[in-house]
Amino acid sequence: MDREVISDKQGIMLLILFITGSTLVLPTAVEAGRDLWLAILLAVTAAGVAVFIYARILYLFPTKDLFDITQELFGRFLGKLLVLIYTWFAFHLCVLVLRNFGDFISIVGLEGTPMIVPMAVTGTLCIWGVKEGIEVLGRWAEFFLPITALLMLTAILLLIPNMKIDYLLPILYDGIKPVLKGGYAVFTFPFAETVLFLAAFDVLKRKESAYKVYFTGLALGGFAILISSLTEVAVLGIQTYKAVYFPAYIAVARLNIGEFIQRMEIIVAIVFLIGGFIKVSICLLAACKGITKLFGIADYRFVVTPVGALVINTAFFIYGSVMETVEWASQVWPYYAFPFQVALPILIWIAAELKSRKREKQEKAK
Repeated sequence: MDREVISDKQGIMLLILFITGSTLVLPTAVEAGRDLWLAILLAVTAAGVAVFIYARILYLFPTKDLFDITQELFGRFLGKLLVLIYTWFAFHLCVLVLRNFGDFISIVGLEGTPMIVPMAVTGTLCIWGVKEGIEVLGRWAEFFLPITALLMLTAILLLIPNMKIDYLLPILYDGIKPVLKGGYAVFTFPFAETVLFLAAFDVLKRKESAYKVYFTGLALGGFAILISSLTEVAVLGIQTYKAVYFPAYIAVARLNIGEFIQRMEIIVAIVFLIGGFIKVSICLLAACKGITKLFGIADYRFVVTPVGALVINTAFFIYGSVMETVEWASQVWPYYAFPFQVALPILIWIAAELKSRKREKQEKAK
């Protein structure tokens, strides 16, 4: 099978859509209250350190994905264990994002429709996309990201008359502790979730591309989340922002300019569907690659359909209600995700640096 390759531009756009996927619709850094913008800036800064580690790992092992790297660094047993761990993380995140799809569509769009229907449709599209390969996903992101950016910018500009700057004041009224707590929550969701691109970015053209793609994607994705979150709070107020499940949808629903511009919630739905499609697809791709490494299968496409079907079924049964989803995301996820996003990547990075130096010494000795 020929090696897949994507451009730096396509990699950046995949990363932006992954970061903004479900985050633009869900409330962000609610722990920080009206100071959520400070929490987001803090999270982007911390994520800059994390993505440096991710990019450095890819730089030291170009054309290899996370699963190949761990097995080369830690040997057969520990390497396979790490492959299993990250395969589970990718699968679990895929399930959670797909469940967000089901909750969103069932609550704001098709109340009488069984949740399994929109999840099955979305999951099937993601299966199709992953089987086509990351090159197709990259071209898809390159085409649709400008559309989502234009839709988002249009909604924000139209909402300016509804904004109240007083909703964002006073700054740091509750102190720095809520900001730190909110910043950590945003760091784990969505910025550090980009660790899964370690399993997908073995397709970059140059090993230096990892730095450019990661940092540019983080900066632009973080900016999009910052602007959208500020807009939502300035329109709704912090109490309403905290109280609703999908503040972006509620904020855009308030658009009513004469009898001409109204019912613009479709903008939020389109942005969510486009970004969420990429996020689910990348998670599914990572999970399938991990499974092929575990069982020695030559092509990850062979397992995409059964794994995708399992994701759809698990997403339907994993929570009993949207309240359980929100409780897990806010109370458990920040601590559950830390080992996958920070602790293990640091361990892999240190081992990669040691391996690289040993390799250099051996080459010089020849």
